[in-house]
Amino acid sequence: MTTPAAGGSGGVGAGGAGGERLRFQDFEFQRLANGRCRAKVVLTWADGRQFTGESQGVISQAGELRCCAEATVRALERVVQPQLGFELLGVKAVRAFDATVVIVSLSARQEARASRLVGACLTETDAPRGAALAVLNATNRILGNFFATR
Repeated sequence: MTTPAAGGSGGVGAGGAGGERLRFQDFEFQRLANGRCRAKVVLTWADGRQFTGESQGVISQAGELRCCAEATVRALERVVQPQLGFELLGVKAVRAFDATVVIVSLSARQEARASRLVGACLTETDAPRGAALAVLNATNRILGNFFATR
């Protein structure tokens, strides 16, 4: 199964003087015949530069969510390394308020300090894509500050 993103959906952080944003350009998720899964996330700048993250995991609810969240973290790190780094601490889908909410926890490292970030995405039909969007929601503010001061 391949799930493409809606073209150019979502933006992450403020960037540059023109207020350009890092865009969530493409998302692909596949369940493979060998019991594994693969995710690919592509983020782009308005000038066309692309940053791709990929990950593989096991086919299970937790494995699929982690795979998609990790691919997103890898794409983000291609944009901001070495000044800023992220580590995926956990990802989980929970039922709340008659809906499915995907929640992620990340550690962000900038210079000598680390901070904990949490993001969520409400989803009913595509929890793997929700995991990718939850990572972007978790990192939105810290990336906006990072891009504004570069």
